[in-house]
Amino acid sequence: MAKNEDNLKDIVSHAKEYGFIFPSSEIYDGLSATYDYGQMGVELKNNIKEYWWKSMVQLHENIVGIDAAIFMHPDTWKASGHVDAFNDPLIDNKDSKKRYRADVLIEEHIEKIQQKIDKEVKKGEKRFGENFDKEQFLATNPNVLRNKKKIEDIEKRMKETLDAGDLEGVYNLIMDLGIACPVSGSKNWTEVRQFNLMFATELGSVSGESAKIYLRPETAQGIFVNFLNVQKTSRLKVPFGIAQIGKAFRNEIIARQFIFRMREFEQMEMQFFVRPGEEMKWYEHWKEKRIKWHKKLGLGEDLYRFHDHIKLAHYANAACDIEFKFPMGFKELEGIHSRTDFDLKQHEKLSGKKLQYFDSELNKNYTPYVIETSIGLDRMFLAVLSASLKTETLENGTQRTVLSIPPALAPYKVAVMPLTKKDGLPEKAREIMNDLKYAFNCQYDEKDSPGKRYRRQDAIGTPYSVMVDHQTLEDNTVTIRDRDTMQQERIKIENLKEMISKKVSMEEFLK
Repeated sequence: MAKNEDNLKDIVSHAKEYGFIFPSSEIYDGLSATYDYGQMGVELKNNIKEYWWKSMVQLHENIVGIDAAIFMHPDTWKASGHVDAFNDPLIDNKDSKKRYRADVLIEEHIEKIQQKIDKEVKKGEKRFGENFDKEQFLATNPNVLRNKKKIEDIEKRMKETLDAGDLEGVYNLIMDLGIACPVSGSKNWTEVRQFNLMFATELGSVSGESAKIYLRPETAQGIFVNFLNVQKTSRLKVPFGIAQIGKAFRNEIIARQFIFRMREFEQMEMQFFVRPGEEMKWYEHWKEKRIKWHKKLGLGEDLYRFHDHIKLAHYANAACDIEFKFPMGFKELEGIHSRTDFDLKQHEKLSGKKLQYFDSELNKNYTPYVIETSIGLDRMFLAVLSASLKTETLENGTQRTVLSIPPALAPYKVAVMPLTKKDGLPEKAREIMNDLKYAFNCQYDEKDSPGKRYRRQDAIGTPYSVMVDHQTLEDNTVTIRDRDTMQQERIKIENLKEMISKKVSMEEFLK
């Protein structure tokens, strides 16, 4: 665990040193679990948004986007169930004074048992080599079967207690499993309590004359209340989707692990409206589409896994997470949920407005079912950062820190550098830069030796560096260096744009 914590500290340190993420209000000693995206971070964040938006909206004729308001009528959250049911089960350790989500403590305990199974598999692979049959091993090995039975029993008991709202049962499960506080190591726990996560505020200028409203805890409801507006104005037929990127707010008591869990965060969500009875077909469809979207980035196939929800939300009939191997272990990156017709029916009931779709092929009205894909933009940012940050030992024994961000997402696509600050080289470099900047986000860099400049660009993830030297003035060629291979190539200035574009353009990447 210590190594993982060190990895996370390295990421936090690198993010601040190179202008990706700063602690918010740092000159006032900061504000817990809030962060500001710096000049590099905002570029990476915008590129992640572009990758998601183009993949989800631009490449699908039957998906459109909206941008709904953060403030919504308070009845929205009554209808959605957030006022009554948007709670986390919390438990405190009396010795460390630390507070935890009870369900997360149990899930982390399950993960430790799963790690024992993974260790057994690795031992089997080492012992049997090419003859190793993983499927048969998992089905027959006594240690694996014993640990799988433990996980099944814990998950069954956890689901039963959480579904029943049995907080005493959740407490008893934690005690029976002997779960200790990660900080104090003690098992001196308080009872489990529920805590509502919504931020409340007042609408109006004078206290007492104002109405209580909420900062939205999710972006999905803005899509649901606009379902008919979008359907009628776009003339879309079921199945169709509505996508949105926007801020959401949750009063997380246990906000930690850098930008993984914050009180103000950004979501990228798509609600896909389908015929009743076809929801499971589309649920499987979007599971496959979304995992392919993640793996296309090339961060590592083994960094992803599916995890089915033990406890389903009140609106769902199926739900799973795409989990990513963050420095602190496998954690939720994206949720895929079959939300049934719960939301539209609840809004129809409370508003008194009909929220149904007339299907001309079936010649009848119905309330569509919904498949949701919901990804945390900040978590996606952390996933890209943590998988890309590497320290490499080079052939000459020196080390370099490189941020091997997928080129299409990189904040800067190319750095333009004059070899020296004289002999007309800066002027020529500026000329090249002024041409490239219309196609790519570029950085001009003339400070320090070429070696130091290359290292600096490696550390911020710039895919290409272009060096302008004296030969450039003679034959209009430059040296272009690849971040990942460190190979250098001499090419004509007129071919620069085409070569860079092949590696870094979002269009090429999406194709």
